[in-house]
Amino acid sequence: MVKQRESIERLPAYVQGKSIAGAVKLSSNENPYPPLESVARVVRDQVETMQLYPDMSAQALRSVIAERQGVRIEEIAVGAGSVEVAGQLISASAGDGDEVVFAWRSFEAYPILVQIAGAVPVAVPLTADDRHDLPAMAAAVTERTRLILVCNPNNPTGAGVTTAELDEFMRAVPEDVLVVVDEAYVHFNDDPESADGLDFFRRYENVAVLHTFSKAYGLAGLRVGYAIARERVAENLRRVALPFGVTALAQHAAIASLAAEEELNERVRILVAERARLLGELRAAGWNVQDSLGNFVWLRTAERTPDVDAALRAQAIVARAYATDGIRVTVGSPAMNDSFLAAIRTIDPA
Repeated sequence: MVKQRESIERLPAYVQGKSIAGAVKLSSNENPYPPLESVARVVRDQVETMQLYPDMSAQALRSVIAERQGVRIEEIAVGAGSVEVAGQLISASAGDGDEVVFAWRSFEAYPILVQIAGAVPVAVPLTADDRHDLPAMAAAVTERTRLILVCNPNNPTGAGVTTAELDEFMRAVPEDVLVVVDEAYVHFNDDPESADGLDFFRRYENVAVLHTFSKAYGLAGLRVGYAIARERVAENLRRVALPFGVTALAQHAAIASLAAEEELNERVRILVAERARLLGELRAAGWNVQDSLGNFVWLRTAERTPDVDAALRAQAIVARAYATDGIRVTVGSPAMNDSFLAAIRTIDPA
């Protein structure tokens, strides 16, 4: 038998949000709206040259991002979605026996990426109200800790981390440990007290920030994300990145999306309003739901999770169920949300 890494064979598989023909899909935190015509036109134009390799350095895209974020181009690294950039950060920071700390439950890919790098995942339970327990995460840091992941807002619970909380946390973390603020859902975060990753990047030498074009910009199918990090860190990310991992289609679509940001922000405003409507309707129906800062809401269904998930599917609603923790429901279009609300009202919230 061919030898393989035993640790890889023990890895849990990343689970993609499921879809069922004819059902309302609210399982993947996708933008429910089609691409803007200005962005689609750019992608169509690039099809004529797809026999050519893309710019591996993504120079044009990195330049636009750097100007937009007020940082240097040398401080930008890109990848095939923020999950791939997270993998770069972990691979560049941690190896055999090193530790990576993160909250749990949080983004499902974190422990997988850590173990692929050969490092040790250190999962710190969330608080009783589904928030990052930053004091406990700080206490979990050891001399072997190389990187800490802070998901703000947290996926799948939607809870945020405040500026004051993250400042206190940073003061407790050794300066040689990299803290990554994963802001995949930053565009939907309307809490004025929430920590701003870019602000922390400017104030702390050991902070990096993750952003993606998959959510608010609606480019999930093209796979493009980026990190803002100190030049040495960003350079190392480019060293471990998959060569040509970000296609020319993705690079040009991302640039076009940044140019159309105001139009895209109008869609974000609609989704944030729909999120508030969902939370209000769920509470009126008796569900105990926390505020969310992402494009999703979190049902704390605990051991009832499989039954509630099955009841939703029976009514053609596909959400994202997490074992016996809860169910994440993506905020869709108003019509999609109406279908979900009609279904959830038939289920006992107790």
